Amino acid sequence: MKLTEKQRIFCIEYLKDLNGTRAYKVAYPHVKNDNTAAAAASRLLRNVKIKSFIDKKLKEIEDKKIAKAEEVLKYLTSVMRGEETEEVVVVEGIGEGMSSATTIKKQVGARERIKAAELLGKRYALFTEKVDIEGNMGVVIVDDIEEDGSDEED
Repeated sequence: MKLTEKQRIFCIEYLKDLNGTRAYKVAYPHVKNDNTAAAAASRLLRNVKIKSFIDKKLKEIEDKKIAKAEEVLKYLTSVMRGEETEEVVVVEGIGEGMSSATTIKKQVGARERIKAAELLGKRYALFTEKVDIEGNMGVVIVDDIEEDGSDEED
């Protein structure tokens, strides 16, 4: 179940921008018509081997780009502890009505640190009040529906 060289080129080109028409025209340069390339690309994308290859590569890309829970928790912890910095634009007057803008790095503010602490607290359920209610109650069923006799046959 190996891809042909042209199929492999199509897959690699398709993964760049998910444009099947463009990818097909790169892999098969003799095709000039966009409609023909689009139809052929659609057929290729239904091919089991090609679909499997593309899905595998997309999964690899996704795994690299999307933060995992542990990474998010580490980042929130570093923000809460004040270990992260942010860039801030500072405007300074340099005389005669002119000013200069520069960027500086500063520690994250208290608001961001508190928000990070809140998010971590929610994750670990630190702010939920647990109330245990126990008790024994008897259940009483009262049958107080009167029969009016309309269901009975005469």
